[in-house]
Amino acid sequence: MRFNILGILLLISPFLFAQEKYPQDTFRSPLDIPLVLAGTFGELRSNHFHSGIDIKTQRRQGLPVYAIADGTVTRIKVSLWGYGKALYVAHPNGYTSVYAHLQKFGPEIEAYIKKIQYQKRSFEVEVFPDYGELKVDKGSTIAYTGNTGGSSGPHLHFEIRSSVTEKPTNPLLYGYEVRDATNPTVLGLFGYPLSENAVINQSAKKIQLNFTKQPDGSFLADKVTALGIIGFGFNGFDRQDMAANKNGVYAVKQTVNGQVYSEYDFETFSFGETRYINTLIDYEHFGAHKQRIQKCFKESHNHLGIYGTMQNSGKITIKEGMSYNIELLVSDFEGNQTRIAIPVEGKKEEIKIAKDQKKTSDFILADKPNNFDLGAAKVYFPANTFYQDFYIDLQKGSDTVAIHNNQVPAHRNFTISFDASKYGPEDQKQMFIARLDDRMKPRYSKTFKRDGSFTTRTRTLGTYTLAKDTVAPEISARNFKEKQWLSNYSYLSLKISDDLSGVNTYNATLNGEWILMEYEPKTKTLTYNFDDKILQGTQCDLKVVVTDNVGNTSTFESTFFRK
Repeated sequence: MRFNILGILLLISPFLFAQEKYPQDTFRSPLDIPLVLAGTFGELRSNHFHSGIDIKTQRRQGLPVYAIADGTVTRIKVSLWGYGKALYVAHPNGYTSVYAHLQKFGPEIEAYIKKIQYQKRSFEVEVFPDYGELKVDKGSTIAYTGNTGGSSGPHLHFEIRSSVTEKPTNPLLYGYEVRDATNPTVLGLFGYPLSENAVINQSAKKIQLNFTKQPDGSFLADKVTALGIIGFGFNGFDRQDMAANKNGVYAVKQTVNGQVYSEYDFETFSFGETRYINTLIDYEHFGAHKQRIQKCFKESHNHLGIYGTMQNSGKITIKEGMSYNIELLVSDFEGNQTRIAIPVEGKKEEIKIAKDQKKTSDFILADKPNNFDLGAAKVYFPANTFYQDFYIDLQKGSDTVAIHNNQVPAHRNFTISFDASKYGPEDQKQMFIARLDDRMKPRYSKTFKRDGSFTTRTRTLGTYTLAKDTVAPEISARNFKEKQWLSNYSYLSLKISDDLSGVNTYNATLNGEWILMEYEPKTKTLTYNFDDKILQGTQCDLKVVVTDNVGNTSTFESTFFRK
């Protein structure tokens, strides 16, 4: 019995010890509804780890958001994308709480930020109030839940960060309870030959492995034959109770014959390293299949700080005639675990699946700057744009160039420059650099123009071209008509859109006075709240001017009445 208790403690101790570092029962919940998660901390996202938890709001907007403790507002940001409307509150115990995708702020904070928006004549603003200028009490309403920014549905994005280092930590470490009695799900298991002559199941390149569920709930992979240095990876998810969302796992451990070879968890990470997520996952596989395989081995260009015990960077040397028992243990925050055993036999066999050896005439040295002339365009990669050396596939064209494909990640911005001097000044005004998406539709890439040269900076490989936008944005009223009485209306709503280069700026006036119109790109709507109370007289003349990214402009004018 004594040994059983000890075994249980060893199993759950990493989770207990992690929680003991952080204050328990200090912070209240930011919402007065059960915590059901649409996203977990550290979840794998495009080019970054998820830095908080996404709390479902019952498919509704406008739920009160409460300060989790006494504190002071240190940052307010309103942006079209990203966090949308976001609020940062510093607490005396050294932590900062973050609330994002908000519909609006609490009354005092809303008045504060709206005053600044009118001063700057801008919907998008970012301010850092003086410490103590906007104090909040634990349990006070500081905002209301919404769907602003890059949110794909109503929810509250909630973070807890260190006020000193700004590193985010898993909010569940602070005593928040989320019902979860379900083991993580592993969808696929993969073996990677890593050394020059390594082989797995007669394959010299990555291979998917079969596994089956055992009576005790664990999983057993089919016997693997291998030789040389190899590694393993998996793709999967965790699902909490009361929700169908496929969320991220919390911890991964790999053992070889009972010895820990690699382990990592999502207790915390640094924003400065988050883009290195592209070294944790098999990025080539993600680019081709949109599946994120997490590698249980660490490559030399991986600078993430999420790892614990590491032996030989999680890479396993398989010798002929030897047998190995490899186990992957995938856990969620509550300690629910999925165990996969992988029996490996060291055996020399004929290679039936050879490595892909695609070579081109152009080679990237990752630690050196690289310049290429593609005729219509020039591309410049600063040193350390990429994680490792590789043959790059470059295709020339008259106005279109192909810069490799989406299966290699770029860590830094690189520069593409097109020569547009053969086009006249009027044509150049309406032209821009576009990246062609999977459907070959042009997507605007921020374009800088000077003396017939067009330049863009990006971290996305793919096909780029010069495109032309000759059509001005469209503007239409959504909830009112010309000459209509709007005395009982609480807001004005318009729809704006642009078919190609996209909306760049908009400006609205009412009776000649600038008004704040909130822009929601997901729904292409502009909204003015009559509570701003700048109206004088009963006749109201509205003017809205919208400009796209190449300077095409549309003007909408309308008159309505209100008293």
